Order: sequence, then structure tokens, then C-alpha cells
Amino acid sequence: MADLQGTLSVVTGGGRGIGREIALHQARAGATVAVLARTAAQIEETAALIAREGGQAKAYAVDLVDRTAVEATLSTIASELGPVDCLINNHGSFRAFGPIWECDPDDWWGDVEINLRGCFHTCRAIAPAMLERGTGRIVNLVGGGTGTSFPHGSGYASSKAGIMRFTECLNDTTSSGGVLAFAVDPGLVRTTMTEMQLNTEAGRTFLPGIQQLFDDGVNVPPSRAATLIADISRGRFDRLAGRMLSGPDDRDALERAMNDIVEKDGRALRMTGLS
Repeated sequence: MADLQGTLSVVTGGGRGIGREIALHQARAGATVAVLARTAAQIEETAALIAREGGQAKAYAVDLVDRTAVEATLSTIASELGPVDCLINNHGSFRAFGPIWECDPDDWWGDVEINLRGCFHTCRAIAPAMLERGTGRIVNLVGGGTGTSFPHGSGYASSKAGIMRFTECLNDTTSSGGVLAFAVDPGLVRTTMTEMQLNTEAGRTFLPGIQQLFDDGVNVPPSRAATLIADISRGRFDRLAGRMLSGPDDRDALERAMNDIVEKDGRALRMTGLS
């Protein structure tokens, strides 16, 4: 159903895995898609796949940690494709495995910087134009460690918890102006990132639970997050803005539970057990 016809979606980390699937599903729903990542060949392949299916997409190579480059790229997108209706921050890094004294400090900080700072840069550049138009949706991907401890993945977990809180703050800042922000946890998906965890010595040493989960049959298809985000783009879950939705969620059950979730302040990053 092409119900996003005439809209523009920006998808970061769109060159492979979950990001490519998100871009494809946005295009299948009718949106024009700007596909962003550092590796030009990968995002150009995603754009070509969309074109092959009859959709419209354009690739833009950019380092999301570079604020000036992000601002310039998004300005170019606005000039070439028009105003952005949906921003989807899917980019991610998880290279620092183990106790913090065994992690390469640059890798640890790199995980935080790419994940959280990259998200900040795109939102900062796009939100004002959305507010000026009085409409827009922003989806930020979170993941392992968002709401629970992740001792041997502390950089990644810290970044994802930060993105969750950032998403809530952003939504509380912009929702009155018609711009809604959401967090999405895709679940455990077999991607290049998880393959690195499975196939490196550090990953096998410090994150053995990942292999065990796959052995136990936990392997969420990337299409689950992609179809959920398409539903968010359509406005199906606007009631849950500022909260976390999950790829494995039963969508009909989630829709029925929206009022209860909001009433109980669920699916949010909260301190518990405090008087």
C-alpha cells in the first residue's frame, strides 16, 4: 500500500542489514528515500535496489560524526528532494567488547560518538524545518543495554540508553509543534555487527550469550523493524511518541494497548523503586 506517496524519508546506516530493509520498506510504501552512510558503494546499491522495484531513492555518503558534513548533506537533500517527512536514525557501531579496562578507549568512545552524537547531529539539523512545517516523525534505533545492564558492551549500552533518553527529551520538546520522536528496538538481528561479535576473539570471549541466543533460535528478521517503522511513518503509533517500540511486537496487540501503556508510563527509561 503506497500510503507514504509524496513523502520523503531519510534513512541513516542504509547501506546494509536493518537499514537497507528499512529503506526498502519506506520506498515500497511510496516514500522517496535518501539513503545515508559512510560507504558510498553500499548505499548506492540500496538506492539501485529501490529503483529496480520501481521506487525513488538517492544515496548520500556522509560521516554522521562530522556535524558540518551532516548539515551540508541534509541541506543538499532538502534542495534536491524536498522537505523531510521522516528521519530514521539506524546507523550504529559496536566495536568495544569486554571490561572497560580491556577495551580500546578509542573504540569505546567511538561507539558512543557514532551512535549518540550521530543521532544528535541529524535530529538537530532536521527538527527545525519539521517544526516550521508543523509535521514530521523521527525514529531513533536503540538496542541491547537500553534499559538493562550490559557489562561487556558498556559503550554500546551507554549510547543506546542515551539515545532513548534523548528521544524522550526531543519528543517532549517538539511534539507540541507536530513533530513526534520514537525509539525502536529491532531485537536481535543477524547483521554485520552481530557477525563481528560471533567471529572475533573478543566477541566470543566477552559476549558468548549472543551465540547462545542464536543457537536457541532467537533471530529476528530485519523486516520486523522495517515494517514497524513503516507503520510509525504512517502515524499508526503516534500515541506512543517518546516511547520505545520493538521489532518483535505484535502490532495489533500493541495498538490495542497504547492507552494503557501511556497511562502506566510504560516503554520509557525510568528509575524504579524510588519513593
